[in-house]
Order: sequence, then C-alpha cells, then structure tokens
Amino acid sequence: MTVPVATSLARLCVTSDLSLAEALQRLDETGGGPLLVLDHDGRLLRLVTDGDLRRMILAGSGNDAALSLLPPVTPVAARMDTSVAELEALFATHRITAIPRLDAEGRPRVLERREFSGPVLLSTPHLGELEQEFVQQAFDTNWIAPLGPQVEGFERELADYSNNAHVAALSSGTAALHLGLILLGVKDGDRVYCPSFTFAASANPIRYERAEPVFIDSETETWNMSPAALERALSRDAARGKLPSAVVIANLYGQSADMDPLLELCDSYGVPVLEDAAESLGATYKGRKSGSFGKLSAFSFNGNKIITTSGGGALCSDDEELIARARFLSTQAREPAAHYEHKHIGYNYRMSNILAGIGRGQLKVLDERVARRREIFELYRSVLAGIEGIEWMPEPEGYFSTRWLTTATFKREMGQNPVQLLEALKVVGIEVRPLWKPMHRQPVFAGCEYVSHGENHSVSDDLFDCGLCLPSGSNMSDETVIRIAEQLRYLLAG
Repeated sequence: MTVPVATSLARLCVTSDLSLAEALQRLDETGGGPLLVLDHDGRLLRLVTDGDLRRMILAGSGNDAALSLLPPVTPVAARMDTSVAELEALFATHRITAIPRLDAEGRPRVLERREFSGPVLLSTPHLGELEQEFVQQAFDTNWIAPLGPQVEGFERELADYSNNAHVAALSSGTAALHLGLILLGVKDGDRVYCPSFTFAASANPIRYERAEPVFIDSETETWNMSPAALERALSRDAARGKLPSAVVIANLYGQSADMDPLLELCDSYGVPVLEDAAESLGATYKGRKSGSFGKLSAFSFNGNKIITTSGGGALCSDDEELIARARFLSTQAREPAAHYEHKHIGYNYRMSNILAGIGRGQLKVLDERVARRREIFELYRSVLAGIEGIEWMPEPEGYFSTRWLTTATFKREMGQNPVQLLEALKVVGIEVRPLWKPMHRQPVFAGCEYVSHGENHSVSDDLFDCGLCLPSGSNMSDETVIRIAEQLRYLLAG
C-alpha cells in the first residue's frame, strides 16, 4: 500500500532559491502558509510567513528575488515529543495555522491546527445522514417511549444483516448476554466457561445468576478462545461430572473465533454456546456472518463500537421461542393482563424507539465503516513497515475482520515497553489502550479456575503484557493516522 503524502506538506515545502513571486503564489494556494524552507537533505532551515514576504517587498526586493535573501532565523517547530499544551502555545504565540513537527533527523511534517483540534481518541461515534431521519419519524409520531416501529424495523433489518431469524433489541450488549444465560438455563451454582482475554461484560452476567465462571485462554492464531484449552477443560470436567451449563465464546477486536472446532467440542459434550459478538458485527468466518453461530448471540451498540445507538445491544437466535422469551423478560416480565401481573422476575432491558432509529441509520453504513476501519489498519501497517518487534493481530485465511480496533503487540525483548509507549503518546494527545486485561487476573474474579492454552503457556497473559490498541475511528483522516504512526515510529526508534 502506498502511503499518501499530505497535499499541504508537498505544497508548503520549498527551497531557498524560490522567488518572491513564486512564494506569494504558493502561500495563496495553501491558504497562508507558512512555507517550509528545506535544505538539500530535506531538513528544515526556516519558516517563511506572509509577513516575511511583505518585509522583502518593503525592502525593495523584486519579484525575482530569492528567499535566500531573508536573514537566517531559528525556525518555529515542534518536536515529536512536544506536548499538547506546548503545541497549543506555539499556535497561539506565533499566530500560525500550521507548524512543522520535526523527526529525529530534522525533517518536517506539517501539523495543521484544524487537524489538531484536541486529543485523538480511540474510537469515536461516526454518524451518517440517515439517523436523524429515522429519529425524526419517532418525534413526528410522538413515539418516544420504548418499543415502536423503529425498534421493529431495527430488529428486522439487523436480523437480515446478521443472518439470524429473530432479534430482540435491548438496552446494552451486557443485557443481551445476561438474558442469553438465563434463556440457556444457567442458575445458582452452575459453571459457565468464558474467555479470559475479553472485556468484563463477557463474564459479569455469569455472576448476576450466581454461577461460577471458568476462564479459558486464547490462541495465538486469532487471539480468541483456544480450542486446545477448551478441549482440556471439557474433558477434565466431564470426568468430574461438572460440565458447564453454557460456554460464552467472544469475538474480539472485530474478528471471529475459530468456530468450527469450538462448536464441535461443545456439541460433542452437549453444552450450548452463547456467542458474544459485541465487537464483531460485520465480520465473517468462512463466509458466514459473525453473530450467527451460537444458540444465542449478542451484539453491542455502545458508543465506541463500529456502529452505535449511543447505548444498546441485541440478542439474536434462529429459535423464535427464545427471542420471544427474551422480549418478555426484558419488559419486566409483564403478563398479558389489563392490570400489572407478574409471575417471573423481569428486567428493564428493552431498547427505546429513538435509539433504534439511530441504529437503523447506522446499519445502513455498516459496510462503509468496516471498509474504512480496514483501510486504517492497513495504513498503520504500511507506515510502520520495517519496524522490528511489531506483530499485528492476525487474520487467518477464511476470516474477514472488521478491524474494529487496530491492535498490535510490541516485543519487550526488542526494548519496546507498551506502558511507556502509552504514556508517551498520551503526552502528545493520542489515546491508546492496553489490550484486555485477562479475567483471571482481575481482583473481582480472584480464585476462579483458569485453563491456559498450553500447560505452561498463557496466551492471554502474553497479549495483555505486550499489546496496545491504536486509535481506529472510521472518521479519522489519513493525515491523522499517519501522524500517529509516525509518532509511534519515532518512539520505537528510541
């Protein structure tokens, strides 16, 4: 992949033999500069502003006069480790709209103030043009309360997209996982297998039902649940007469787990699967949509997900009775009576009509958002090509990842410290996060069983200890991605 060069940088960079007339024209074309005067090795000599050119004219210089006539000055520039506060001060003090940021060799890349409008966050919402139209329909009909035509439309369209027969739109992905466990019959004292390398929402609902989580390690090929670890756990627990009531299989960072061997193992022991597809809407595994493998599957539409309803989730299945039961339980388990009759404990887990309208608009652009996130991943990989010790999250043959987040590991034996990288990037306004801290290392789950990938090899621990998530929002510009990647290259170079 060819790394694009920012148009502003190409037009702003000049040599000292550029004429006054040409410099004036270049400033006009680029919106006021400043121009960057470089030597023959591409290092920055000075900046030239419109004020400098006016002073040349007042001093009697003709149109053919070269910029080399300007007196030498120390250029206003930022370093790669210049902090956010220092950058803001440079913009304000010198009243400029762009500033060069120099690499270790003194070569510049322009940082424009309009691009530097604040910190670069990990994954921000990206709204399209249709969300407001669907939400306006809810307002126009005064159908603001939970349920309504937008909820029904969102459920129908999400079912079509995800290859599920039935969908219940809910208030969060966590609510979907909780209801999924209830519908699978999980109860007090049961055991439920769950990935260790995942977000806490995959495991917390197990505790809601007073069941006991058993954490299963990941594999290196997908970073998701290890078939080898699952097989050892099932074989051991079958011998002990303590098989789990369910297995939660999560698909992390936009990529499916290796479903064929995992499902085959669960089927052979008669254990149902709850697929946690909170992070993988839009991904496929061997041509089949992520979120269509489990007896029940859960999606999340939290604000940082690839599409969002600001908050929300969904529970999916081909079993109509299960989803009908989910809708019943999620609306406080109210019986069909004129008064409020309740025979079961219910939950306030249903999605509102307004949020479903946002979801319908977001679903229309899901494939575009996936394409953009994959572009961002490839751009990072291209700019950082050749840096030893970086290993990107793999995408095995037959998988299609959404690259919800661009993730990589950094080898400590190469002198790379992910914690130090995170802190250094934070100083310059770039948010990165560690990979998920394994559940078996979380204080709240202390004492729970953990089955590692190998007898003496924990993949989850390796990933957490050396991995980072990079900013990946689909509304990021190429220039911003390149700036982050170059900053990371600079830090990795020491």
